[in-house]
Amino acid sequence: MTVWHWLRRRPVLYLWLPVVAWMGLIFYLSAQQDLPQTDTHWADLLLSSTAHAFLFGVLAVLWARALSESRRGLLLAFALTMLYALLDELHQTLVPGRHADPWDLLCDGLGAALALGLWAWWQRRRSKV
Repeated sequence: MTVWHWLRRRPVLYLWLPVVAWMGLIFYLSAQQDLPQTDTHWADLLLSSTAHAFLFGVLAVLWARALSESRRGLLLAFALTMLYALLDELHQTLVPGRHADPWDLLCDGLGAALALGLWAWWQRRRSKV
């Protein structure tokens, strides 16, 4: 039996471990006092916004995968992702040198919505085949 088959037989690990691990990665990154920055403000803003959209987009898909592929599951995945995004911004207020930024929260939401839209499209397309 391969590791893949072993994990598939244990839905708690297979579905929920990636969610918890990804949330841990986001928490770890938010706890960093000095993240790399570029020399120009616009490049830094673009890099930061893209990173937020990507990180929370992946989290939203992991939530959707763990919950269900229904419309209700997608809405719950989005709500849980945004709740974690809000908690992430609050967490950053406790880290020296970091601050909460509404723009980051917006990027988190856009990334989550885009990722969930692509996930739903891919699931529909996959089920037709």
